[in-house]
Amino acid sequence: MRNSQAGRVENQVYSSRVLRSEFDRNWRTVISKSGYVIYIATANRAKAEVLLADNSRKLLVFNKGGKVIVGGGGVSHYSKPHRAITL
Repeated sequence: MRNSQAGRVENQVYSSRVLRSEFDRNWRTVISKSGYVIYIATANRAKAEVLLADNSRKLLVFNKGGKVIVGGGGVSHYSKPHRAITL
């Protein structure tokens, strides 16, 4: 990554502002018994691009085993650590 796009390392966070997410091919999807959709990174540098309610976009980069958990009402939980880059 270029220095201007290095982003920042974030710990576990959640967001209710996500309108849409796109995942690259390095993810596995499971549905929990309680109905959450869980995306699990299958490789290092697995990427998810998210569109937020304020029309900003972020690229989230996870190591293998990182998780994105999506629940009701559009709430998304992101495991730690991951890198967030504003696009």
